[in-house]
Amino acid sequence: MFFFRLLSRLPLPILYVFSDILYLIARYVISYRKKVIDDNLLHAFPEKTAKERKSLRNRFYRNFTDAFFAETIKLLTISEKELKKRFQVVNQHLVDQPVLDGSSSIMMAGHIFNWEMAILGVAAHTQVDAETVYLKLNNPFFDRLLLQIRTHLGGIMTEKQAFRRSMITLRSQPRILHLAADQRPANKENRYKREFLNRDAYFFEGGEVIAKRMNLPVFFGEMSKIKRGHYRFEFSPMAAPPYDQSQEHSITDEFCRRLEKNIKHQPDLYLWSHKRWKV
Repeated sequence: MFFFRLLSRLPLPILYVFSDILYLIARYVISYRKKVIDDNLLHAFPEKTAKERKSLRNRFYRNFTDAFFAETIKLLTISEKELKKRFQVVNQHLVDQPVLDGSSSIMMAGHIFNWEMAILGVAAHTQVDAETVYLKLNNPFFDRLLLQIRTHLGGIMTEKQAFRRSMITLRSQPRILHLAADQRPANKENRYKREFLNRDAYFFEGGEVIAKRMNLPVFFGEMSKIKRGHYRFEFSPMAAPPYDQSQEHSITDEFCRRLEKNIKHQPDLYLWSHKRWKV
């Protein structure tokens, strides 16, 4: 852990030099998950030429190494001042207001770079408590490292199993609930299958279930990249009570529509190396 803290003290431009090297290794030496990426891009963008998809894959490699190495390492010790300079949050007040009024609110977003920065960015900009539900990593060391990074500026991280036990506190302890709602559920989970980027995919519906059961408003978090190391995250209302319980999957479907639009705006920012469409 000491080594990563030491590395994190380096200025981000220097960390990007290391990221450049990793980019070259990922692209030219090991071709990191190339078949998975190419297959995902082919199905998501059949209208693009092979040359266009190759360019998109290479831009993805660049964003991937920047986000997973340089930027995430920097988040371990980044100051709130520097984070706010690099990460703009638009309409934070919309998500804060229900909590200030005594009710929790739900924010749903996808795995668009740099979502790790989004966890800290929301914690730095909000006036209220913000809790993120996460899946525990199999590697204990990196699980602890990411937990330290994600709570660096006061955000609350709750492992999914623990959240199931504490969900009822959303009524007595109002807060923002942050869900990365595009993760692929395990086979044993309750899952909803729908088309996503031209292929069937499974989705968690925890956000929809909680929102409708507790009458909570839901907001979408749209990510965009301004330039290297600088991002914009905008909240917009997505669903609000009272809910029609007969309209199944309505919140999840709307989330998927908005996420597809977000991805198509800057497709090189999505996590194409993940086997997201495995059914």
